[in-house]
Amino acid sequence: MALDTLFRDLRYTLRTLRRDTAFTVFVVLIAALGIGASSTVFSVVNTLILRPLPFAEPEQLVWIANGDTAGLSGQTTQVGHMMDLRERTQSLSAIAGYFAFYGTGDNLLSGTGEPERLSGVPVSDNFFQVLGVQPQLGRFFSAEEVVWNGPGAVVLSDGFWRRRFAADPAIVGTSLTLNAEPHTVVGVLPASFDFGSVFAPGSHFDLYFPFPLAEQTDRWGNTMAMIGRLKPGVTVGQAEAGIRTLGARLTAEHPNRNRFGGHVTPLSERVSGRARLAVWVLAAAVGMVMLIVCANLSNLLLARTASRQKELAVRSALGAGRRRLIAQMLTESLVLAGAGAVLGIALAFAGTQALTQLDAMGIPLLRDVRTDGTALAFTVAMAAIAGILFGLAPAFQARSAAMHDSLKDATRGSTEGRSRRWVRSTLVVSEIAFACVLLVGAGLLVRSLVQVLDVDLGFQPAGAATIRVDPDSRYATREQQDAYIDEVLRRVREIPGLDAAGITEALPLGKNRTWGARAKGVTYERGQAPLAYPRMVSDGYFAAMGIPLIAGRDIAPTDTAATEPVMLVNETMARQLWPGQDPIGKSVLGPCAAERRVVGVVGDVRHLALEQSSGNEMYIPMRQCPDRPSHDLVVRSAMGAAPLASAVRQALKPVAPNLAGNDFRTLQELVDKAVSSRRFTVWLLAAFAGFALVLASLGIYALISYSVNQRRQEIGIRMAIGATTANIQRQIVGQTLVLTGIGVVIGAIAAWALARGMEGLLFEVSASDPRTFLGMLIVLTAVATLAGYLPARRASRIDPMVALRSDG
Repeated sequence: MALDTLFRDLRYTLRTLRRDTAFTVFVVLIAALGIGASSTVFSVVNTLILRPLPFAEPEQLVWIANGDTAGLSGQTTQVGHMMDLRERTQSLSAIAGYFAFYGTGDNLLSGTGEPERLSGVPVSDNFFQVLGVQPQLGRFFSAEEVVWNGPGAVVLSDGFWRRRFAADPAIVGTSLTLNAEPHTVVGVLPASFDFGSVFAPGSHFDLYFPFPLAEQTDRWGNTMAMIGRLKPGVTVGQAEAGIRTLGARLTAEHPNRNRFGGHVTPLSERVSGRARLAVWVLAAAVGMVMLIVCANLSNLLLARTASRQKELAVRSALGAGRRRLIAQMLTESLVLAGAGAVLGIALAFAGTQALTQLDAMGIPLLRDVRTDGTALAFTVAMAAIAGILFGLAPAFQARSAAMHDSLKDATRGSTEGRSRRWVRSTLVVSEIAFACVLLVGAGLLVRSLVQVLDVDLGFQPAGAATIRVDPDSRYATREQQDAYIDEVLRRVREIPGLDAAGITEALPLGKNRTWGARAKGVTYERGQAPLAYPRMVSDGYFAAMGIPLIAGRDIAPTDTAATEPVMLVNETMARQLWPGQDPIGKSVLGPCAAERRVVGVVGDVRHLALEQSSGNEMYIPMRQCPDRPSHDLVVRSAMGAAPLASAVRQALKPVAPNLAGNDFRTLQELVDKAVSSRRFTVWLLAAFAGFALVLASLGIYALISYSVNQRRQEIGIRMAIGATTANIQRQIVGQTLVLTGIGVVIGAIAAWALARGMEGLLFEVSASDPRTFLGMLIVLTAVATLAGYLPARRASRIDPMVALRSDG
């Protein structure tokens, strides 16, 4: 019996909706956009926060940091500390690590097809085992391979294996020429393992090398990023307490090492922490959008129900009770929501697919976002809830009415009941309030993005580009490598139209390590010496980058290992180490030499991030340092990127024939990538705010239009007794502004309270920024005025005689 009733309601609903195709299509589209957006953002939340990491027993995995936050060096530790922790920890069953100062494109593949720059990361012997990852082909590293000068071995990522070798299973055991050295492919990782997505968002990794653990690597300072697996029954807090105690003991036992503090957090928290706030802000935003959708559709259905009052009264007269009519109206709203859900799921699939193509944005696990079973269940639940929410008010309006009142053919002249008018007005006010919150949130983030893009970078990205020019195996000795640098610079500087060229081992907005920088003659307590970021650069680097020389001299080609150790410092380091003094001629105890004399001061550069001011930076002549992990050539020219790349490759072909074709980048690309994650969040929230504004304006327009239609007789009478067009328009627009004002006040208070929760996403903008709130007020008032003016103008053109006759 119940099923028969349900099927009858469904058949009746489908017939009714087919008769009003335009209304049905509009409602389904609005519902689909809201449901699709909600499902897409839920997929991000599910992947980043709710779903476990794609490792075995991920709840047992932890991130072990030094406890310091001074750049990447503070998040890592020395190899000696890591080895001792592995042997002596009582709370962790295993500790593994990877070399955190890998470089993008550090590895040149040659000898098989087109030369290609690949990104690889050295990992400890047990890294994959601690994560619980198994190779899909071959094996991981053997004990013989995890030693200094051992046989070259490499594990391939699934993506690289498929792209470069067409998923050939025979790749295991073959030899690849990487950086002019043979490496045997010992294994291929499964497709489910993506190092970059978890540990280095925005980066792709193709290769994994064995990192030999030995005390001698302590000379490199803090280089190892560590993960661990908890022993059964051990909590994260207990593990941290144990690691801190052990770290203090190790620090005391090894005065020659850096201090180790010890900070343990769940690996999932470490991965999601960098983007958690932005994701929750987007989730809150899409939730508000969905509530606006429900309010908007509820208002539309209220208007439609009012126009069907006669039909509903006839059904009531024929025996349909109140519950029966309510069930019928809820069936209609659920059918509309269900149709919206079907289209919304298609939009969600498209949205998540688009997100996976934006993995360079630096958002963790973005490549793993997908519309899975959990997301589909959420979408179905969201559709059901939405259908009930926007169907409740119309359902309760569809009550049985007195036959005498309802069957009167007076729909045009009747006036809307107070309760119905109150419900419709409340829905519109709520739409305005939610739109207000979203506009303020989007406005604050847009202003923050503008502030970020407006910061003084300290260098000039326009007109500059970079390409990796690491010397190959022909340049084995230090003298040969210095000669190579000289030849590279000589050749590129001969290119017509080239303004400047220089080489560095650390481009801005990339990886950063710190070294102790002790001013000569000053005594520091252990661990209290100033830290500085070392940059090894050649002559011409500052001109190529557009970094101003403030005082002293530039690095010269004659600054070699055979001459006095010198350095340049930035303004921040000059102020910190020698406040109120001239830094030129002062000495620093730093890297690559026991003592270096300061010969120049350059401007501050935002090397770490656009939002982060410069720290202490010391620029060391490249020819005076033997440890040069990479060589990035920077050139400055007014010619376009494509002809410049071609000219540089042609000029360097005799000395560097294997330059990768995919490695030429403009400095502006580096800046764009650094801000891409923030820009993504900003524009997504701005899109939600724009959608909310459109829906709110439609809600205002629909409400005022319906009100005008209900008051045609009243307006006709007023015009017949002398009311002017302007009087009518002012009254109706005034009604609009009253509703808008109430919504803005409520929304502004909510926005003021909620904006404090997103302060971590703001940059040099207050959460209560008056210009943002004023802009929101102006935009909402303008849009609401326009939405109210259109039906007001139509009302003022009503012919009084026609309006009066229509009631007869």
